[in-house]
Amino acid sequence: MCYYNGQKVTKAEYITLMELEKSIAGMAELKRPTVLGPESPPMAVLKPNDDRTDFDVTTMRWGFIPKGLKNMEMVKKFENGYKKEDGTFQTGYDTENARGEELLWINPKTNKPKIFKDAALSSRCLIISNQYYEWHHKYRINKKTGEPLKTPDKYPFAIKVKGREYFYMAGIWNTWTDQDTGETMDTLSMITTDANPMAALIHNSKKRMPTILPDKLAWEWMMTTVTPERMTELASFQFPEDHMEAFSINQKFQLSGEDPYPVTYPELAEDGLPGAYSTQISLF
Repeated sequence: MCYYNGQKVTKAEYITLMELEKSIAGMAELKRPTVLGPESPPMAVLKPNDDRTDFDVTTMRWGFIPKGLKNMEMVKKFENGYKKEDGTFQTGYDTENARGEELLWINPKTNKPKIFKDAALSSRCLIISNQYYEWHHKYRINKKTGEPLKTPDKYPFAIKVKGREYFYMAGIWNTWTDQDTGETMDTLSMITTDANPMAALIHNSKKRMPTILPDKLAWEWMMTTVTPERMTELASFQFPEDHMEAFSINQKFQLSGEDPYPVTYPELAEDGLPGAYSTQISLF
């Protein structure tokens, strides 16, 4: 899924959305080539004010914490899993991502909504990105059996919006309070949608992508009151492939702390992975 984001905006001194402009000069969180979701890092986001007439550029913990969890011990169990009294293991939950088409989904067994419902309806934000990262899976053939190996080789790609130093992804957030310490923090989940053809070719295991929003839709997502039906439409928006570009990058890029760089993998030549796409009229 979409657990690795780039937040390196070094040329721009201001972030703009429609008529509004905010300074980002000196904001350390927007100097990072990679942000690793599994580490629950601070993510740079646009957060609206209470009456949605303005926004701030701030940070939120990447990893949505439901309000029912009372302290960090419960959060760790929720995220990492734990051994139950009967000896079985309760698998942890990943909340870095939330599926856009399922934000208002009701579990038919429990008749309860997902943990994201209230935030999706009332607390929407925008994640800043300069590029995000996904892996292409390729299964080598066992020379003895002629069958594909069970474990694929994984090739990382950087995916960008053409002609943009930064763009916006849909997010939802809530404010969580540790009842033991009184510490309060905003926590965040990135919205995902079905991948467009180019992104699906790269992310061929899950075929998902972040919900990237052009500026007008980004404004509507964050700054307006929308019906549940419209909210789901925006959350499920599929950014068109003609406005995106991608390139394969160095393995273990996420561990280097440096900018990923292009790497050609000859073994991917037969997979039809993306090269150059013609520039289209801007959506922004």
